Amino acid sequence: MRALSFWFASVLVSLCAATANAASINMCSASSPAHRAALVELYTSEGCNSCPPADNWLSALDHARKTSTIVPLALHVDYWDNWAWKDRFAQAAFTTRQQQLTSNGGGHVVYTPEVFVGGNELRSWSSNASFESRIQQLNSETPLADIHIDGRPSAPGHIAFNASFAARKSLPDDAVAYAAVYENQLVSAVKGGENNGATLHHDRVVRQWIGPIRLTGGHAQLSGDYASDAMRFGVVAFVERGTSGEVLQVAELASCGE
Repeated sequence: MRALSFWFASVLVSLCAATANAASINMCSASSPAHRAALVELYTSEGCNSCPPADNWLSALDHARKTSTIVPLALHVDYWDNWAWKDRFAQAAFTTRQQQLTSNGGGHVVYTPEVFVGGNELRSWSSNASFESRIQQLNSETPLADIHIDGRPSAPGHIAFNASFAARKSLPDDAVAYAAVYENQLVSAVKGGENNGATLHHDRVVRQWIGPIRLTGGHAQLSGDYASDAMRFGVVAFVERGTSGEVLQVAELASCGE
């Protein structure tokens, strides 16, 4: 009887340990840093022959960065799509956002590749000195909002996420919240257009775009789900000024897979 009790206790301990281990693997969370992080948006297209170097730059930036300072995203626009080649990652919503950010900055023409840092265009993004100066400027500032992202298993092969946003005292009244799901390690063999014959590699490609929603009483929440491939998918959540597009804070849940 004592031997049986010992066996049962051992099994119970093992099951508890296994459950705790599974929870630690499948449950995940991330919060925005104590400083202002920099959202880097690259507007690009597979139909543009000057875009692959920018795509490669963004991938290299992703591999070299610290998550607490820079959060990069690639948004594929649809105005390059034609009979010769259609970018499968392009979304009209990204063209609209690029046009709005350009208009906010006083511009009238959109182009690719174009880079925005913190919601403002940075034409000199290919200059390391200029880019680093802009990042350091943003990182030196105090954020106006706090963001927290939780992820958990939902349907088989999927992760459900919830992003919560909380205003700090000085958050502008026109602040709105967004969430984006990105995908890494994408490859396209282009069969037409300016990149005909090229094999293109993409990282940080936005596949889902959620928002904007206003912060009510200084708070907001956004939810969604994505495939649970830990290396390929992640979630970015950010707060920006609705009137100017200035990104006030950003957080990233880089991976949450099995």
